[in-house]
Amino acid sequence: MKKKSSQKSEFPSELIDARIKELDDWRGKTLSRIRTLIKQADPDIVEEWKWVKPTNPGTPVWSHNGGICTGETYKNVVKLTFFKGAALKDPARLFNSSLEGNTRRAIDLHEGEKIDEEALKALIREAVTLNSS
Repeated sequence: MKKKSSQKSEFPSELIDARIKELDDWRGKTLSRIRTLIKQADPDIVEEWKWVKPTNPGTPVWSHNGGICTGETYKNVVKLTFFKGAALKDPARLFNSSLEGNTRRAIDLHEGEKIDEEALKALIREAVTLNSS
C-alpha cells in the first residue's frame, strides 16, 4: 500500500477517492463498488470522513438525516457497519458480523465474495427511512 497522503483534502468525497486509490487491491475495488451502490440507493446520501487519528487515516461514512453506515477496510475484509443495523429488516441475511449488539450490525466482505446488490440497496433505503422517521 502506498504512503497515506489523503489527509491534505478537506472534501470527504476526495478523501474517499484517495483511500480507494491507496487500496490498490481487491479492497479498493470492493469499497468503490459499495460506494456506487450506496449512491444508487440514495442519490441524496452525504459522504463524510470521520475519526482521523495518528493510528488511523480516517473512515468513510455515509449519512442521510444521521449516520447510515461506515466503510472500513482491514487486511482481510471490507466492513460495512450500519449504525442502526439491529433495527433494520434483513431478509437477504446480508448482516454477518457484529450480530450480538443491540444497535449496530455489519457486513464483512472478503476477497472474491459477491454481495446481493439489490438487497444492499434495499438495506440502505431502509436505513434512510429509519433515520427520517
